[in-house]
Amino acid sequence: MSRSSKKGPFVDPKLLEKISKFKPENSPAIKTWSRASEISPEMVGYTFSVHNGKNFIDVRVSEEMVGHRLGEFSPTKKFLRHGGKMQKEIEQKATTKPTAAPAAKSKPGAKK
Repeated sequence: MSRSSKKGPFVDPKLLEKISKFKPENSPAIKTWSRASEISPEMVGYTFSVHNGKNFIDVRVSEEMVGHRLGEFSPTKKFLRHGGKMQKEIEQKATTKPTAAPAAKSKPGAKK
């Protein structure tokens, strides 16, 4: 469910204070745990270190990100791969393919 338009977008007040202290050109990454904060136009050009539960992931804010939340750009789960036994077999076949071209064979019945 989306937030009421009467309330406006949620942006953490502490995050806004940190933004006001820095200039986008020479600012270090701003550390934040507020994944629910919505990206506003004032944040464009800044780099945020968004916590994903284990470590911080740097997110450089651009024009296209306005209206999205900071947590959308900091994934919390690490994708390994799909499949199980069949997927392993396919990967093994792909790695064991011969890379060298076979030697040129003469045509049968050709004179030497």
